[in-house]
Amino acid sequence: MAQTNSGSPANRYTISGYVKDAKTGEELIGATISIKELTATGVSANSYGFYSITLPEGTYTILAQFLGYEAKTTSLVLKQNTKLDFILTEHSRDLNEVVITGEKSDVNVTGTQMGVEKLNIQQIKAIPVLFGEQDVIKTIQLLPGVTNVGEGSTGFYVRGGAADQNLILLDEATVYNASHLLGFFSVFNSDAIKDVALYKGNQPAEFGGRLSSVLDVKMKDGNDQQYILSGGIGLISSRLNFEGPIKKGKGSFLISARRTYADAFLKLSRDTTINRARLYFYDVNIKANYTLNDKNKVYLSGYFGKDVLGFGDEFGINWGNATGTVRLNHLFSDKLFSNTSLIFSNYDYDININAGGNNFDIISRIQDYALKEDFQYFINAKNKLKFGFNSTYHKMIPGAITSTTDVSISDRDLPNKYALENALYISHEVTPSEKFSFEYGLRLSSFSLFGPGTFYTYNAADIITDSANYGSNQLVKTYINPEPRVDAKYILTPTSSIKASYGRNAQYLHLLSNSTSGNPTDLWIPTSNNVKPGLCDQYSIGYFRNFKDNVFEFSVETYYKSLLNQIDYVNYAQLNLNANVESQLLYGIGRAYGIEFCLKKKAGRFTGWIGYTLSHTELQINGINNGNWYAATQDRPNDLSLVGIYELSKKWTVSSTFVYYTGNAVTFPSGKYDINGNIVEYYTERNAGRMPDYIRLDIGFTMQGKKTAKYETSWNFSCYNVLGRENAYTITFQTDPNDINKTQAVQTSLFRWVPSVTWNFKFM
Repeated sequence: MAQTNSGSPANRYTISGYVKDAKTGEELIGATISIKELTATGVSANSYGFYSITLPEGTYTILAQFLGYEAKTTSLVLKQNTKLDFILTEHSRDLNEVVITGEKSDVNVTGTQMGVEKLNIQQIKAIPVLFGEQDVIKTIQLLPGVTNVGEGSTGFYVRGGAADQNLILLDEATVYNASHLLGFFSVFNSDAIKDVALYKGNQPAEFGGRLSSVLDVKMKDGNDQQYILSGGIGLISSRLNFEGPIKKGKGSFLISARRTYADAFLKLSRDTTINRARLYFYDVNIKANYTLNDKNKVYLSGYFGKDVLGFGDEFGINWGNATGTVRLNHLFSDKLFSNTSLIFSNYDYDININAGGNNFDIISRIQDYALKEDFQYFINAKNKLKFGFNSTYHKMIPGAITSTTDVSISDRDLPNKYALENALYISHEVTPSEKFSFEYGLRLSSFSLFGPGTFYTYNAADIITDSANYGSNQLVKTYINPEPRVDAKYILTPTSSIKASYGRNAQYLHLLSNSTSGNPTDLWIPTSNNVKPGLCDQYSIGYFRNFKDNVFEFSVETYYKSLLNQIDYVNYAQLNLNANVESQLLYGIGRAYGIEFCLKKKAGRFTGWIGYTLSHTELQINGINNGNWYAATQDRPNDLSLVGIYELSKKWTVSSTFVYYTGNAVTFPSGKYDINGNIVEYYTERNAGRMPDYIRLDIGFTMQGKKTAKYETSWNFSCYNVLGRENAYTITFQTDPNDINKTQAVQTSLFRWVPSVTWNFKFM
């Protein structure tokens, strides 16, 4: 047992420091620090690898652990505040070792929070995906409670929420459109990613602004021990990654780039329309960090990506994201850690059209400037406090047309929108006993819309009833919402627990889209005098159980979400370049409920998971279906995913995924009529139809090539949709060519068999 002073109370001192990878210098997020003599005492390293634990004076054995790494033990006579860093070394893997992850082996049972998924980058790289490009978002779509918006798309729904209800962050900067090539790739280059966390249940109080989930992606810091050049060459894209020390052990940098070259193959066509087409994307991730002294460390990270799609000089569209984050980590004391961030985010698109020699451009943009201040106060081993604030200035350009020649379409700009989104938060994590812990918190958010501009008021029939003019920076409308959150956990046995949570979220920005799968020209609009902030109350409870020394994990979670101020559209809504776009919107309520099952195998030669979700999502909108409840577009009653990864040998690994889900709810035409020879379709019930069920099997093989101290190589072979099933991408209706009095449904499918091969390399 630990020896403490005989006086009462005993003197208490703090042990603090960082946990890092010995080979790269990267901080190990979530590494656990435990005290051998105090079985119920331990802490986890935060997002920057920092930990702090306060104990009575005495002699202790301190254990640092991170799955996939050799545990490190240190004996310490604690007589004063002590700085203690842990440098951990990776296991030398054999076929029976645990697959490397960033989690404590039983965190699913012992952790307070539920509805959280942490992704293993090594596992992501093994899963076969479309075009052979390893993808964070395509992988999270295989988790229970998460579904994609359509074939090959990076858009996703979480627990019945719409696609715009997911907050996607890259080093704290918001990514407004996470797709490349119309959704077939995501903006996340796996070579540049260190940590991925998806909060699909109750979000921590430091996050806000979306109703359904937070996808928190953190970039690698770069290797501060040696220079490394790595990358991969595939059939349609290639990657290059360079990282190394700025000053060994004190700072590092990372530069990672990708580009597709489908356009190079198009030029081989004899068809002039095809060989003049442009279809590619490129992106660049950069990051640098430097330790100024024991109390200060600075980070600089950025992302820039662009997509280009065009047909000769007649039509072209460019779209892309740019983000930048400057952060300062500061230690006020051994117990108080702070992170200050200045954040920039930009998403825009530019459409160029040349019609008969007449040229004009259409542009749209959303831009953010943000300040974020986060504090963590490690009170003691049983109490941790988080608090802070953030403020984001939004500038939205909904659309502008600029003519470069004398055309019938005159220049016009839709009025820009300006808004300020603020939040204060505090949360307290408490562990009163070895079996019971809970975390409660409050986020107080506000949203203010400013002029200049003319703002209209609409009645129930979407007719303008009033208007008001506001000058520059004049306040139009402010909303304030308290967002309470609470999580609780009770350990039933050493291998099982139950958890429950409640949380409220508010959303002030909304994405308008006429497409079920999303496209680059979808429009973001702010909450206004007409558009109310979306609100969601989510209740969830779950049971978690591990088997065979944490090799197997099982969980079942059920949830219910009550949604307020939900948006749908009038029939034949015109959303783009419409100065009165709010007249196209209808409002109401929603509900989503379901149950999720997940069984994972985390160790051994075979790893993977089975996930199944049974759920419903419904809306009740004034003006649609006579005010009755109807299925939302994202309603998917059944969703099944199977993922398996098997190490055949030290050289060969085979992986496979199987996906089945119920087709999306859609609105099919109910009939048609003739107006002066023009056939017009009409619709009755919204989302009364269903797309066909979706089934897909993928398979992949990874071959490890020669590996030395200076370089290593590998080959990845995969086939997407190996069964060749023609899943429906769209269904359109047209007149039957054999009988003009009949209408036939025509299904369009995108992909049957899609083989791919990639050569990966790494030079050290």
